[in-house]
Amino acid sequence: MNLSEIVGQLKDERSRLDAAIQALEGVSGSGASVPAKRRGRPPGTTNKPATTSEQSSGAPQKRRGMSAAARKRIGDAARARWAAAKKSGKKRL
Repeated sequence: MNLSEIVGQLKDERSRLDAAIQALEGVSGSGASVPAKRRGRPPGTTNKPATTSEQSSGAPQKRRGMSAAARKRIGDAARARWAAAKKSGKKRL
């Protein structure tokens, strides 16, 4: 095969591919301009999360705190666990 025959065959193949692409675009409707479907809840829907009376009144939610004694107790227990793990030679808890 010489070079001109190869080029001719490639051009024929390109024209067949172009025809197939045009046929597929005709089936799908408007062609490649169809936007991809977005995930998640669309903006502006009426399906909003329920609000509590505190949130709707504008008052900030009260955060639950921990006393200093409770923090100390938890810290001491954690340090004891770490010391025991270190003593036993464990790499991970």
